[in-house]
Amino acid sequence: MEHTFYHISVLLNECIEALDIKPNGVYVDCTLGGGGHSLEIVKRLENGKLICIDQDAAAIAAASERLAPYQDKIIFVKNNFSAFSDILDELGIARVDGALLDLGVSSYQLDTPERGFSYNAEAPLDMRMNESASLSAYDVVNTYGESELRRIISVYGEDSNASRIAGAIAKARAIKPVETTTELVDIIKSVTPKKLLAVGHHPAKKTFQAIRIEVNSEISIIEPTLKSIAYRLNPGGRIAVITFHSLEDRAAKHTFNALATGCTCPPSYPVCVCGKKPVVRLINKKPILPGEEELQYNHRSHSAKLRIVEKCDDD
Repeated sequence: MEHTFYHISVLLNECIEALDIKPNGVYVDCTLGGGGHSLEIVKRLENGKLICIDQDAAAIAAASERLAPYQDKIIFVKNNFSAFSDILDELGIARVDGALLDLGVSSYQLDTPERGFSYNAEAPLDMRMNESASLSAYDVVNTYGESELRRIISVYGEDSNASRIAGAIAKARAIKPVETTTELVDIIKSVTPKKLLAVGHHPAKKTFQAIRIEVNSEISIIEPTLKSIAYRLNPGGRIAVITFHSLEDRAAKHTFNALATGCTCPPSYPVCVCGKKPVVRLINKKPILPGEEELQYNHRSHSAKLRIVEKCDDD
């Protein structure tokens, strides 16, 4: 089934302002998606270059069409952004002037039922952002031990009902494999307290988030990637990161704070012996949130947070 790649870029103006784009600079959109952010970046380039990374072939195909008028300034790379340094090495690029990461799942991925991301449509359990990856949601649901499922749902889904959900999954798959999104939703609903079914978020939301994060290693790659980007920035270069839930935001915040911390010697030391200097400075200590207007036309922006850092000068 063919679908139009559709994705409303969150915090678009704020991201472009955050990157402080130089017309002849080199920039990286680590999460190309529908190409909305990339379009606004490349419009501002004269002799500069934009590297567009995405692990989803559908994203690259659709964005390539959208960005066709600027193709002489763009390099498309199908890969996971965790390969940031390797990608730059392969392209022969030592340093860049800015990088953007939009860590949300694209509207296209959520709204394409057969991708298996949504708990609102029947589909095979998949959830792979990179469709050629080996691990799928089916594998997680049907082969992970009950205790590991409980940990994933508890940690990545932040779901207090994790034990009951993991137990119900284990019980169901002992009879037959859990194959579809609707089967998984029914299992989750069967152990969700009635008072929670009546109000609030969909009872499967947190479990689906948790499994998606596990399938795509979404949290574990944030810290090493942000560090590798920071060390490949030119002085004054910036990183802008959009997160959509507390786990992502915590990882970005802690990584940026660590990179912005200088001397770590105990206060009792008369002089610094560690020699540690800040790699970046924080542009905003508190995250930038969507404005009222954006919240009205894009409901998926409601949990978005933008954090920005700038590379310190080389000594």
